[in-house]
Amino acid sequence: MSSTRFVLRREVFVSALALFVLTGFAWTYIWRGAGMGMTALQMTQLTLFPHSHPELMAGMVMPPVTFATVVAMWWVMMIGMMTPSAAPVLLLHVRVLRETRATRRVPFASLLVLAGYLSAWLVFSLVAAALQFAFEQASLISEMMLWSRSPAFSAAILALAGIYQLSSVKQACLRRCRGPVDFLVRHARSNPFLLGVHHGAWCVGCCWVLMGVLFVVGVMNFVWIAALAILILLEKISPFEVQISRASGVLFIAWSLSTLVVARAGV
Repeated sequence: MSSTRFVLRREVFVSALALFVLTGFAWTYIWRGAGMGMTALQMTQLTLFPHSHPELMAGMVMPPVTFATVVAMWWVMMIGMMTPSAAPVLLLHVRVLRETRATRRVPFASLLVLAGYLSAWLVFSLVAAALQFAFEQASLISEMMLWSRSPAFSAAILALAGIYQLSSVKQACLRRCRGPVDFLVRHARSNPFLLGVHHGAWCVGCCWVLMGVLFVVGVMNFVWIAALAILILLEKISPFEVQISRASGVLFIAWSLSTLVVARAGV
């Protein structure tokens, strides 16, 4: 029994360390610019303080960005933002496998769960990249800064985010994401990869509109990427998930209305 517990603790520790390293690599990739021509620090400086760093814009020519690069940017961003909040399910799955299955199958099966989970976010990233190109072609977001150029567009995105945060659909998806024990019991006999896809799909359903806020504030705005990641994590692990979702929804709606008021006033 003691040897079994030792192996279990070791595998949970190794799995947690692997998730931590994966998250670290993802955030490092985003910090270094994700192939977008500027580092996240430079993009964030220009987003938050557009008039304080004119030297960053002087003579700058952005390199052509391929669709694959944009998909990779979104996917790695989702890995960095969502892996911490998915860790409870992934680590609990390791424990369940260790206690119920042959030991040799545990690492591979757990890897399949993670692969399935990240595959769901890859599908989201393909859609997000397509929308980014469409918004750029419609001149709704800046091709260089990747932030909104239209007050009406900003207000619409923010209002959608706020309404969705207050919706019953959001709460239903959030309940599925927050209950790793219930989720694993419900899908105990599922293929590990499909189990990961299923859990990832619920997480996409929970958070997809929040990711749209990045089209308003800047897709590579590191401050807002981190802020949204923290908000999502709090929704997943805090005992006040309903209050957090509703409070953020109200704030997004207020932000949307203030955007229209300021634009109409010409400030």
